Amino acid sequence: MKIAIVSDLHIGYERFAEDAFKQATEALEAAAAMADAIIIPGDIFDKRAPKPDAIAEALNIFRELSRKKWTASAEIRGPGTAFTNVPILAIPGTHERTSAGRENALKLLALAGMLIDISESTAVISSGSENVAVFGLGGISDERVKEKLKELDPKPMGGMYSIFMFHQSIYELLPFNTDFIKYADLPEGFDLYVDGHIHNALEAKVHGKPFLIPGSTVLTQMKDAEQGSKGFILLDTKDSSHEFIPINSRKFFSIRLEFKDSSTQYILEKCETEVKQVISKSASKPIIKVHLEGTMQAGLQFGSLNLKPITSKYGKDAFIEIDQSKLTIPELAKNIEGIHENRIGDLAIKDLGVSFMNARLKELAFDNAIDVHGLFELLDEPSQSKKQKTVDDALKFLNAL
Repeated sequence: MKIAIVSDLHIGYERFAEDAFKQATEALEAAAAMADAIIIPGDIFDKRAPKPDAIAEALNIFRELSRKKWTASAEIRGPGTAFTNVPILAIPGTHERTSAGRENALKLLALAGMLIDISESTAVISSGSENVAVFGLGGISDERVKEKLKELDPKPMGGMYSIFMFHQSIYELLPFNTDFIKYADLPEGFDLYVDGHIHNALEAKVHGKPFLIPGSTVLTQMKDAEQGSKGFILLDTKDSSHEFIPINSRKFFSIRLEFKDSSTQYILEKCETEVKQVISKSASKPIIKVHLEGTMQAGLQFGSLNLKPITSKYGKDAFIEIDQSKLTIPELAKNIEGIHENRIGDLAIKDLGVSFMNARLKELAFDNAIDVHGLFELLDEPSQSKKQKTVDDALKFLNAL
């Protein structure tokens, strides 16, 4: 049996709404033409409460798919309800997650009989004499997913190819949060593991079996890894082989420019040259993100670099975003380093604070009325009695005003 894996459509994504709709349509139509069934590991919609326009777009897409003369059919085995036997199985992603007891947007499509929501349940796809089981776990909070897996204890169906489909961050791929599940936390015994949520296509091995992420069908995150093609995965369960099927999608380019003590004019010229080069090589309007890193010329003021001329001049030819968060001024970099060392210039931060506060009290004619040094010593002073006395003296002064 051939099964298409299409994920993270993000219908209704506002920045590139037209791309989201067109590319979701192309991916699903191509998948339906090539496969016996489609499985969707989350985030059909971009928002928990999609706008009516986004819901209408999704209804239009899935209505046409549900009308196709499928050679395969699907049914829920165990808990859950199916309102159709159309072999399109989906789970809600993190963008569709709602509070307990409230229906999510995916449920609308399931209730309309356009697909089968297999959240926390198993569905079996049948085509001729072949059966494929798919267990689905919708996107839930990372701190609860391990507990939920223990509670559900999902098992493969005996005698048939079994897929575990979910929508979560994986620690081995994103090693910055210990709440993320690891490969070892996933239930054993399945023939294939399919994950959504991550927007670039990836593959690995889990419990000795294939682990696949098809990536998103539309650009939403502007990360370097998303510069590749968008598309879906076509799986052949007979030999568990698979291939990535690209779709027509807007090209994304991530550019990193390094500077050292550079003038604003040089930075602007370099940035413009790179943007023009990308545009000249693009057949359609690309998405460009430029990362500026390093240092600007000494003596410049923070905020002196105005990048609007570039985004305005080339805005008709490309979607341009310029990140200058890692571009700094030497003096500012020195001060930041000083903050890490608890100093700014030749003064300790505490002494600088005392100086500022004393100057302000003098302006207000309150000099010597408050023990400024005592106040600044509060955080370092181990003696509670001295802390309390300093606070009491300050409060007495303020109450007397």
